Amino acid sequence: MNYFEIINKCLVELNYKQVSEFSELIKNDHKKIKNIINILNNEICEYAKWNFLLKEEEIKLPKGSCEIDNTINGKIKFVMADNKVYSYCPDVKSFLTGNKPSDSYGIFNDKILFPEFDEEKTIKIIYLTGDYVTDAEGHSKKEMTDQGDTSVIPMPYAEPLLVYGTCMRLKGNPQHVRFNYWLSMYKQALANLCSNSSLSVDDVPVVKLYRN
Repeated sequence: MNYFEIINKCLVELNYKQVSEFSELIKNDHKKIKNIINILNNEICEYAKWNFLLKEEEIKLPKGSCEIDNTINGKIKFVMADNKVYSYCPDVKSFLTGNKPSDSYGIFNDKILFPEFDEEKTIKIIYLTGDYVTDAEGHSKKEMTDQGDTSVIPMPYAEPLLVYGTCMRLKGNPQHVRFNYWLSMYKQALANLCSNSSLSVDDVPVVKLYRN
């Protein structure tokens, strides 16, 4: 379900008039809905180490070089070279002073630091992407801005999470006649996402909801 469809679903839930064109979304509440959808999408994606955020990238480390540009847009989960996993070392000083720890990597500014190798290495990086949206052409981006943009949160969870969550935040009043319904549907969708996003029974994200 794309950005435009999510917005229209929100309008239906709120008993507002739907629009037929994306360009018609010009009212203040339209703008609020669009903004809340993106805030929710980002918050849900950033809350846990979801499997649907995992991506892989390979970068060449030249012979004799100890660093590569950090082109990863997100958080590194692990790094491999020669089928060996390199552990993260937060002690950047050891890399910069020549006392590079073996089988480890570090991060400094926009560089990923490694021990020095006597031959070119292919570095495989598994990471959690910081791009939470895909556009109509399949390109990754940070937020939904265009009609055909879609959340990386998989269906069927994205629709209830973004629609019911947006309605709750827009109204922001627990006394609203539909607030408890929106809350229950949102919580159920979140629970379903947690239970179905893991490939292992030992690795299930847990999301706690707090209500003032």
